Parts: sequence; C-alpha cells; structure tokens
Amino acid sequence: MANADPCPSLYVVAIPGTWETSTKDNVRPTPGLLSAVTNGLPSSIRTDYVTYAATAFPWESEVYGRSKAQAVSNAKGMLSSMSQQCPDTKLSIIGYSQGADAAGDLAAEIGTGLGVVPADKIAAVGLVSDPRRSPTDALVGPAVAGSGAGGPRIGGFGWVSQNTRTFCAYGDLYCSTPKEDFVTRLAGFLAQTSDPTPTLFGRYQQEALAIWNDILAVGGVPALMAQLDEQSNEKRIDELEQFYKSQAHQDYTRYAVDGSGTPATTWLRNWLRDIA
Repeated sequence: MANADPCPSLYVVAIPGTWETSTKDNVRPTPGLLSAVTNGLPSSIRTDYVTYAATAFPWESEVYGRSKAQAVSNAKGMLSSMSQQCPDTKLSIIGYSQGADAAGDLAAEIGTGLGVVPADKIAAVGLVSDPRRSPTDALVGPAVAGSGAGGPRIGGFGWVSQNTRTFCAYGDLYCSTPKEDFVTRLAGFLAQTSDPTPTLFGRYQQEALAIWNDILAVGGVPALMAQLDEQSNEKRIDELEQFYKSQAHQDYTRYAVDGSGTPATTWLRNWLRDIA
C-alpha cells in the first residue's frame, strides 16, 4: 500500500494461507482471504504480504513444516527491516490458516524474548484459523471445541499475549480439533515436526508427551487403536468430506464474532485501524 510518509504509524506483515501465495515463477501471489482485512485500511498503515511456498495443510504432507518455516523466516526479515528503518513504527503480524500457524509461531518467539524485534514493538497479532490455537488463547467470537490440529504452542505468546487475538469458526477442524481425536492430533504433530529444528527438540518432546498423556488418560494404546479400525476410518473420511463441503475454513468474511454480527475479517480490520 502506498504511503507518502516513509514511516507508517503501523506496519502489518500479512501471511496468506495455503495455496494463496507461492514462490514459483509462474504463480502470481495473491492476498487471499486476508485482503478482506487489509483492504480499506487508512494510508497511515502499511501492509506487506509474505511470499512463501504455502504448500499443504496441517495434516496432509511432509512438506508442511518446511513451507511454514519459510514463511516465518521471510516475515522475520520484513519485521527486522522495518524496525531498523522506522524505530517508532508499531508492528503487527496477521495470518490465515498456514499463515496463522507461521504468524503465531513468530509471535510466540518474539513474546518469549527470542525474536528479531522486542516484544513491546508488537502492537497486534491477528490469527485467523490458527492450526496451533490453544483453548487459552484470546478467542474473538463464540467458543469452539478443542485446539488446533497441530496442537497448542508450549509456553503461549509470552509478552505479546495481551495483544494477540485468534478467530476460529465453528466447525473449522484446522483450528478446532476435539481433544479426544488422537489420530488427527498425531497427524498434526507429525506435520508440525516434518522439517524439525534441532534447537526445538525439547519443545517437540513436550508436545508429544502432552498428546501421549491425553491418550493414557482414556485407556492408552487400545483407545488409540479403536480410532484406527475400519469403521472409525470411514467415519473420519465422511467427517472430512462434510468439513470441506461446509466451507467453514473459508467463511471468515461472513462468520460473525460479536453481537452486532461483525464478520471476523471486518473485526480484525477495525482493530488494526484503531491501534494505528
């Protein structure tokens, strides 16, 4: 977005979802769903979109971890560059789907003192359909079941928690996987660790242990195996088909999050405008 002032009041780094952007030469990146958030923001706010591979969904491929890591790395560079050029500019990170996964991980790094900018520089974090949503995250909208398919972030958002908002539509399995759905949770964990970072092995162990403890609490391996029999697999396939047909994952431009019927994307746009 063009801005006469070289230093905006608020700088928004937006990370699109799976297949909404790409690093391929023959694929033109698009803002995707987040355009409903960033279109119409005042000229004092600058928005830049992150380009990354954007391949695969949280439980669908071994390349997911690598794709998300690329998004985090590229977003880090953008935040660092703006912080150096315009030290008084407030910073914001927003993301949708896989982009929310990356944005949330980056916010968690910054919030725990491990990021490329100080935590007090982050004025807003907006996560739409975050595959790592935790039940303790600040949810805007009606309550939903469980956590994200990739499991909650160990340690949360630290010092940026008070400036972080998450949005999850009822029926969106990416951000609302039932606690007792161990097959999906394990698949999500394997996707998250598909391109492991050696320095994070301790965190991976904690996340795996959390799933295992939940399995033990309901009967251990027999409870897990019961979710892998033919009948359960057929039921899971039916549920996934219904989910994809429901468009719950793409419905955030219409999904009301308050008593006035404000859609999630509009609420997030208004929030960014007010913060700037």
